[in-house]
Amino acid sequence: METTPSCPECKAVWRDGITCQDHFYQMLFWENENPALGEVHHLMVLSYHLQHPSLYSPDGLKVSMGLLDDFLVKGLSTKQVRKRNRDVVDSGNRSWKIKARPDSHGSYDAPVTWTMTAADVVANGAEGYIDSVRSWAESIRKSLNR
Repeated sequence: METTPSCPECKAVWRDGITCQDHFYQMLFWENENPALGEVHHLMVLSYHLQHPSLYSPDGLKVSMGLLDDFLVKGLSTKQVRKRNRDVVDSGNRSWKIKARPDSHGSYDAPVTWTMTAADVVANGAEGYIDSVRSWAESIRKSLNR
């Protein structure tokens, strides 16, 4: 019996060999082709990485989870977050890494069940991209808070 491959991190099914990274690149393409879609770029990148925590270091994952709340719960803008975190994330000031290293990558203490993935955003198409990314980010926040 043949099984359909799926993402080891977010568990999304990879249909026709299209991976989560392929969906990520599709979203970046849409944003490049239509700069107005960049309005939610920060949420798209954050959402993708939170569902693929091994891309972050443990500290990077923790900070990123806080960023999601900053954007969705506190309603902060990217400009406000950049200004507030400027010194904290400056590579000359911080003693921790944002990105994963071969010997240090982010993970969750318990498995997380995602209700929406990058595949769903792409399946919804470029026309509804902004709303889809916002829904995706909110679904991640809810899944992480369960």
